[in-house]
Amino acid sequence: MSYFNSIIGQAPALESLIRSAQVVAATDVTVLIKGETGTGKEVLAQAIQQSSPRANKPFITLNCAALPESLVESEIFGHKKGAFTGAVADKQGLFEAADGGTLFLDEINSLPLSVQSKLLRFLENGECMPIGANKASKLDVRIIAATNTDLNTLIDKGEFRSDLYFRLNVIPLELPALSQRKEDIEPLAQHFFKLFGSAHNLETPSLSKAAEKVLRNYQWPGNVRELRNLCERLCILLPGKIIEPENLPREYTVVAEPAANNNFVLPELGLQLDALEADMIFQALTRTKGNRSKSARLLGISRDTLLYRMQKHGLASH
Repeated sequence: MSYFNSIIGQAPALESLIRSAQVVAATDVTVLIKGETGTGKEVLAQAIQQSSPRANKPFITLNCAALPESLVESEIFGHKKGAFTGAVADKQGLFEAADGGTLFLDEINSLPLSVQSKLLRFLENGECMPIGANKASKLDVRIIAATNTDLNTLIDKGEFRSDLYFRLNVIPLELPALSQRKEDIEPLAQHFFKLFGSAHNLETPSLSKAAEKVLRNYQWPGNVRELRNLCERLCILLPGKIIEPENLPREYTVVAEPAANNNFVLPELGLQLDALEADMIFQALTRTKGNRSKSARLLGISRDTLLYRMQKHGLASH
């Protein structure tokens, strides 16, 4: 059985990614999974772990954004009794718990700078130093990290260490957004309908061709996770039914209209096209918090074109 079968879809970009991930799984190399929120980064990390020689060893997950900065170091590396106020006993860190297996660090872009240096030390020599310890211990842990943010942007801002990025980015795997693999919407929906039909003991609904077309025209800002949630809602509310466009929430049925109505009117006094372009790019980058791939999609251009125009307008450091 291939654990990569849990990743549903046949889009060329996804199939290429899975082939690379299958090769990587057989090794111990550090992996950095990139992709928007909801694309399935943890599912991919689990597939890599389960297809690796460490399959029967621990798989420990930490969302780096879910803990206060003051607790992250203790959670990952552990601490000794008396190391700080409130440290009433020794605490095992996640590295020690994952010894022999894999530690998945999700949203590593949220990892505090103070902890980044200790993670870099571990990646370089396998040494883990609990807070308050006098001696580091050697551990055998594979690191799979994930980010939903362009780490190069954080490096430019001084919020992420470039040396850690290069050490993590040995094998980058980028999950495509659902808007880039719309041919997978229907098989994914079928999969989720079956999953939730079984979980809730309900008859499985299905999508009409018209409903499929509506969903293909939607941009899916929440990616596969958003589709999963929609399918669970439809499965519960319309068990066994054929889902028509009128059964879908309103936000899914109106998205195509603004794009079709190209109603921009040139002002009477004209405009400065370069200034307008620069302003639109700046707005897109601000809205996406500097994510260049998302910004390019908002503007309807390729990422390479965006980078060229950012450089042209002096926005390359944004």
